[in-house]
Amino acid sequence: METALEYIPQHTWSKILNFIARSDEVPPYLLLDRDIIKEKIEIIGKNISNSKVFYAVKANPDVSVLSYLSQYDIGFEIASEGELRILSSLGVDASKIITSNPIKTLNFLNEATNYGIKYYAYDSKAEVDKLSRYAPGSNVYVRLSVSNEGSEWPLSKKFGVEIDEALELLLYAKNKDLNPVGITFHVGSQCNNVYNWSAALDKARELFEMAKDRGIDLKLLNIGGGYPIRYLKKVTDIEVIEKKINNALWQRFPEDIEIFIEPGRAVVGDAGVFVSSVIGKAKRDDENWLYIDVGVFNGLMESVGGIKYKFLVGSRNEPKKWTIAGPSCDSFDVIDKEVELAEPEVGNIVLILSAGAYTVSYASEFNGFAIPKTILI
Repeated sequence: METALEYIPQHTWSKILNFIARSDEVPPYLLLDRDIIKEKIEIIGKNISNSKVFYAVKANPDVSVLSYLSQYDIGFEIASEGELRILSSLGVDASKIITSNPIKTLNFLNEATNYGIKYYAYDSKAEVDKLSRYAPGSNVYVRLSVSNEGSEWPLSKKFGVEIDEALELLLYAKNKDLNPVGITFHVGSQCNNVYNWSAALDKARELFEMAKDRGIDLKLLNIGGGYPIRYLKKVTDIEVIEKKINNALWQRFPEDIEIFIEPGRAVVGDAGVFVSSVIGKAKRDDENWLYIDVGVFNGLMESVGGIKYKFLVGSRNEPKKWTIAGPSCDSFDVIDKEVELAEPEVGNIVLILSAGAYTVSYASEFNGFAIPKTILI
């Protein structure tokens, strides 16, 4: 495990090893270093003027994570009544909650309105009609379609509209007694292309100007999330990304514009390490297969979409290339291929790095395998 310090700070590495050595917890489980989470909270938004940070709850909605985050001066972005109920149980004030899911269930709208949430995204007339009925007078921001090129998890096909339609939707919302306050966009999750933000801001500026010409003076720009974390490759630092965004913002928009940021992966992703164990090995058609107790269905679903994790083992055996698979009896449950690891023994621990985001939140109990526990250290 000599390469661990390339990915994990020494203080985190020590906490992980101490926990594994002293704990009776049975793998698989997810460890999250609260110090890394705190560092990310203190960094994100620091280099963008007039910005407010809203943690995207979907990245990791564990109650212990949300309870820890609620101690800090940040808000939360949610999409469902389930997420709202967790925040409600923690006493999070409605003023700290927004919802940027452009298509919301009626039950969620009812609960969100009753709770006092005032900010909602949308990208269709049908959604305006719903908001007008269930959340009258709310502040709304239209979802603009922007390029997701260079993002490892694109989000541009399901939501968002082009400029002309966005303008009509702003006007439609105003006529329906809603308060159209701004624009939102998303450059894609795990975005490795810094220029996506610049191109998106160009598009948003054009819409701002068109809206002003039609009597709508927008005050809010929600730039979504997308800040990348390190999996196998190094990525651009958040500070560098934000300075470029900030420079682009103030070349294009008035100084009093309010900026919302919705980080999820960037807050908890590289704070997390899955502790798993080897449950089997096999040789099939000249391929070495390694089976572990966490897989696609109970924690590593993003591997299906191309996210590649760093695996660490403590073995001193000769390295081999492995196909790594999860515990279920479904042949779809393959995490990665051609992964070079020193050969472990059945029962040995396998650590999976940068696993704090979109792991347990995607997990199911398919085939009877439990969703791994989340533990803050």
